[in-house]
Amino acid sequence: MIDCYSWPTPNGHKVHIMLEECGVAYNAIPVCIEAGDQFKPEFLKISPNNKIPAIVDNDAPGGKPISVFETGAILYYLATKTGKFLPSLADDPAAHHNVMQWLMFQMGGIGPMFGQARHFRAYALERFDQDKVQYGIDRYTNETKRLYGVMDRHLADNEYFAGDYSIADIAIFPWCRQPERRGVDQDDFPNHKRWVETVAARPGVQRGVEVLSENTRQGGHTKEAWDIMFGDKQYQKN
Repeated sequence: MIDCYSWPTPNGHKVHIMLEECGVAYNAIPVCIEAGDQFKPEFLKISPNNKIPAIVDNDAPGGKPISVFETGAILYYLATKTGKFLPSLADDPAAHHNVMQWLMFQMGGIGPMFGQARHFRAYALERFDQDKVQYGIDRYTNETKRLYGVMDRHLADNEYFAGDYSIADIAIFPWCRQPERRGVDQDDFPNHKRWVETVAARPGVQRGVEVLSENTRQGGHTKEAWDIMFGDKQYQKN
């Protein structure tokens, strides 16, 4: 059994989808990032960077639990544990590294840039007027659209990002839901739109994005939640 400490965010859903797709037994344990649960000592023991998600595999090789934080590392761990969604390095090194480079593309580009676009287009405006954040809105919206262009051109000749459906697709997909939140018109990127629809139709993906969905926030943040997630309080905790 795997304990998955998480919250219904794009990063959380990456791991929820992977667990569902692999058919691994798991407990979804909510870590409310708006209430500051990510700073609790018991969570920091398994995720020292105070970010969700993190997992504890209670049925790990060697007989002792293994904890893993950072979503790329978690996806890689689960892929190697189950033998799914990542070609074998020994049997097909080219395919293995192809998946890994697109996984890193998500980790280093899509996650940070899409997250910043959403932050400046929505969350920053909860606290500051538009004039103060317009540069951030423009900077990250434009970068998001550039990354959409990279993906759309690649997907013109590829059904998935790296051969067959893989952890690269699982990592990228949750960040591509609700593109309008990041200032993107999905119809401008038809190849990417086709890929999104293909991945979204998978039963495991549909189950994964519903995990912890009862905790999805509606409307803006309270001042306390904003301070915990984006303001001085998160730095005072470290």
